[in-house]
Amino acid sequence: MTTIAWRVPRLARVRDLALVPAILVLIVVGWIVHPVFLTTANLTNVLQQQTELSLLVLAEAIILIGGRFDLSLESTVGLAPALAVALVIPAASNGIGTEWSSALAIPICLLVGLAVGAFNGLLILRFGLSAFIVTLGMLIVLRGVQIGITGGQNLFELPASVEYLGTAVWLGLPASIWICGVLFAAGIAVLGFFRHGRAVYAIGGNRDAARAAGIRVDRVMWVVFMVGGLLAALAGLLMTGRLGSVAAAQGEGMIFTVFAAAVIGGVSMEGGKGTLFGALCGVIVLGLINNILTLGGVSAQWIQAIYGLIILIALILARVTTGKAQD
Repeated sequence: MTTIAWRVPRLARVRDLALVPAILVLIVVGWIVHPVFLTTANLTNVLQQQTELSLLVLAEAIILIGGRFDLSLESTVGLAPALAVALVIPAASNGIGTEWSSALAIPICLLVGLAVGAFNGLLILRFGLSAFIVTLGMLIVLRGVQIGITGGQNLFELPASVEYLGTAVWLGLPASIWICGVLFAAGIAVLGFFRHGRAVYAIGGNRDAARAAGIRVDRVMWVVFMVGGLLAALAGLLMTGRLGSVAAAQGEGMIFTVFAAAVIGGVSMEGGKGTLFGALCGVIVLGLINNILTLGGVSAQWIQAIYGLIILIALILARVTTGKAQD
């Protein structure tokens, strides 16, 4: 049981560390492309812009390690803050007119994310439905509800608490960077050193063996889906506060970049392999590439194509280094 359930593959650690020199190379390339790249302001801006993506990658990586995936995370990024803000702002600011207390904005947002994750988990685990179909359907439903709530318009006049999360500076760095750092550290500790966290690896590696070993597979994964929804809602809060409004299409298309970061970070699509440190390195790599391309004058329309190429290269490298493709 110990061998199959609790051990993180050594190869995954090697692949994680392999991204560290890649990050150093990108820093050198960025400095060559444009001198402003290595300025404190630019690097801080890169990290802050990646905070929302990093929380989604954190959520998706945990779910992927458990052998499942969730496509609806990008819609939760938009719907959770949209509903929370719409309930508390006046109709003149494109709210729905209820004007609830602004103190409820953050709790409502997080509860929406938790509820979405719980419902996804219920359909997938209790009713045995396909994770792909369920989360794809949820993505479409949530996106439609978001557009319906916002009326296709931005929501503004945000509550002070929501703006604070996206704009506050703690000890010289944006609060969102500290929040993401703490959550990644907590996730790494839980998956690496706590029994329930290691159970996620066991479930992703072999669900039947994990169940035979006494692990409550459905309960563990249900919690994982809820944590994923909660992190996606928090990502939406940070994005809303940073941008100062909730866009009608907030979060749209982010899931592609999320999978790109997870895959190049060594998280297996099969489950049971990869680490959160590797996923975080994947986020940093994509953030640096995006910034370098922007400073180099590359059109934004090409960036998604480059991300797709990166995913294909990562899959090829996974095949070469492990002898097994990621299905």
